[in-house]
Amino acid sequence: MNLIKVKDYEELSRAVADLIYMEVNNNPECVLGLATGSTPIGAYKCIIEDYNAGEIDFSDVTTVNLDEYVGLSPENPQSYRYFMDENFFNHINIDKSRTHLPDGMAQDPDAEAERYEELIEELDGIDLLLLGMGHNGHIGFNEPDEEFVANTRRVYLAEQTLKANSRFFDSTEQVPESAITMGIKTIMSAREIILAVSGNDKANMLKKALFGPITPRVPASVLQLHNGLTVITDCLE
Repeated sequence: MNLIKVKDYEELSRAVADLIYMEVNNNPECVLGLATGSTPIGAYKCIIEDYNAGEIDFSDVTTVNLDEYVGLSPENPQSYRYFMDENFFNHINIDKSRTHLPDGMAQDPDAEAERYEELIEELDGIDLLLLGMGHNGHIGFNEPDEEFVANTRRVYLAEQTLKANSRFFDSTEQVPESAITMGIKTIMSAREIILAVSGNDKANMLKKALFGPITPRVPASVLQLHNGLTVITDCLE
């Protein structure tokens, strides 16, 4: 594990962006795994600045996102496709046909999860995967459970996650109850992983994830087993 401690969110965002910058410049045809939520927004802004300065080229890059809500169309402002377009893809020279998310409007979410897993396999896996971590230790939408679940699948969200994500909606009742997410095996198959965690309210859970027992009750703890893990955080002393 490569643990990088930073002083604040701005420094965290720049550190994450620098690692993505290096990956794209070293491997212009790389496959990036990307995350949504509040934590990566700063990194995406930094990368857009690099692009506007002519320092990075996304024309041959492919992306696969971790997850998408079931029941939200790409045009819905709360969908993760909309989030990625607004916060990242619309501001760089990436080919939108090479930016992939699960289809939240698929009539059969289970079949869509299988299709998405097959897509990642066809791309020969993920070169660099960016992860955040929820307050309950979830990565992607892999919630605390009795066992680690391997592949991309439909999941029903924990109450704590619904409450946390309600800040993006008008009310908790509007948060979709389920999502399609990469599974633990899919995540762990990435060649390199960045775990970015910001905020003192996540400090105790991050300590459990990095230094406690490896348990599905703390999904992020499985990352201890990954040989290419870099953790960037502003919440550890």
